[in-house]
Amino acid sequence: MHFKLIIALVEDDKTDTIMSAARDAGATGATVINRARGEGLEKSKTFFGLTLETQRNVVLFLVEEHLSRKILEEICNKGEFDSKPGTGIAFQIDVEDAIGVAHQIESLTEVIEEEI
Repeated sequence: MHFKLIIALVEDDKTDTIMSAARDAGATGATVINRARGEGLEKSKTFFGLTLETQRNVVLFLVEEHLSRKILEEICNKGEFDSKPGTGIAFQIDVEDAIGVAHQIESLTEVIEEEI
């Protein structure tokens, strides 16, 4: 079984929404890294030297490759990434090898066979 890593950089208030969307689309879990900082097209605004920016999270999903595009699209839709600038981005990368996912492989086997 081959995996992809979906990395989503999202506003703090959208984290639960995209996690639910990913699970509904076939993801079996996620890791959230809180308090990330970043900057998009527009530079962050400041007020008396204090940066006025929303909190960001990094959400990592290790998913089976046949489900990855569907999960990525659901994250995009529910997170409103394309419709509202600055809400977040998500992308996927190939995973060469993974360990510790044997229990996920068992539960995903039937789902993947139905997809193919």
